[in-house]
Amino acid sequence: MKDEIPARMTARVPVRALGVAVALVILGGFPLVFSNPTDTSVAEFTLIFMVSACAWNIFSGNSGYIALGHAVYYGTGAYALTLLANHLGFKAGWGIFALVPVAGIVAGLVAIPTGLIALRARRHTFVVITIAFMFIFQLAAANLGFTGGTSGLQPPTPLWGVKAYNDNFYWVTAVVLVFTVLLSWLVRRSRFGLQLLTIRDDEERARGLGVRVGRVKLVAFVLSAIPVGMVGGLYAYFLGQIFPQFAFDPLFDLSIALMAFIGGLGTVVGPLLGALVLESLQQYFTLQSGASQVYLIIYGALFLAVVLILPRGVIPSVEELIARRRSRASAGGPGSGESGPVPSASPAPDVVRPAGVG
Repeated sequence: MKDEIPARMTARVPVRALGVAVALVILGGFPLVFSNPTDTSVAEFTLIFMVSACAWNIFSGNSGYIALGHAVYYGTGAYALTLLANHLGFKAGWGIFALVPVAGIVAGLVAIPTGLIALRARRHTFVVITIAFMFIFQLAAANLGFTGGTSGLQPPTPLWGVKAYNDNFYWVTAVVLVFTVLLSWLVRRSRFGLQLLTIRDDEERARGLGVRVGRVKLVAFVLSAIPVGMVGGLYAYFLGQIFPQFAFDPLFDLSIALMAFIGGLGTVVGPLLGALVLESLQQYFTLQSGASQVYLIIYGALFLAVVLILPRGVIPSVEELIARRRSRASAGGPGSGESGPVPSASPAPDVVRPAGVG
């Protein structure tokens, strides 16, 4: 029976590799199969939110600090790309996509001072400070001259055909998504990720174990802001215009947090699943009912159902269910006649081992 545990863990590797391969095939094949501009537009917005939820989870899901101000970095990326494209004389076309990483870097730089201030507080106070920053940036963008005020700004508009337009943005956003998922996975599997999980479980104990709590939280905060800034820039370029109330939108923060909670807070796949389902539903209801925001009612009902039925989120609950079934199967297997307790299923890779934190 002891040999079954490492065997199960080894068996998970090809299954996960297969899952990644299938996901990449679907990601790459979607615009080839669905050529309708409406479908590819919905896919573009869905990818933007998948990136945002995954990036948000790098900090909030792993540290336990629920940030509701990442619209600051989304809007910062949008304005950074637009201002740079307009003032540096970029012509509409593929060249402006080179500014997408720059937009992410600018968002990361803005996250340093805002993070230093917000992370001086704990839990509920931290949430309030992040919300306050979001409204400060929204008001600043609406009143400063170089941001265009309430009239907003317009980046150069590429003269592509409808299908080529959507497809080009889709491919660039897909690359950003792959980068963000890889970053999230690397953080989760690293010593740095273990430090974040230890902070989430017991911050004072983590400090006692030698974790540089302030530095670790700030680095994770900045890392989470960079991909959000990148897709903020893509959002501005894709729409061809940007306004303060949409760039710095409180609903954006609520949406990505809800997506991560429903999919599974602190997991790599959970926020992706939550964003895929919720943003697709939101776009569908927007197309069906216009700007009535009926999707907010659906969001609330779905969130309530998940909290009551799957309080840990979809992915962790499913993993727990599979582990229990494997445990029962091993208990009733051919070798179950041995005396002594049956070993439980192998722990998930996300289990925190604070003693291993240096």
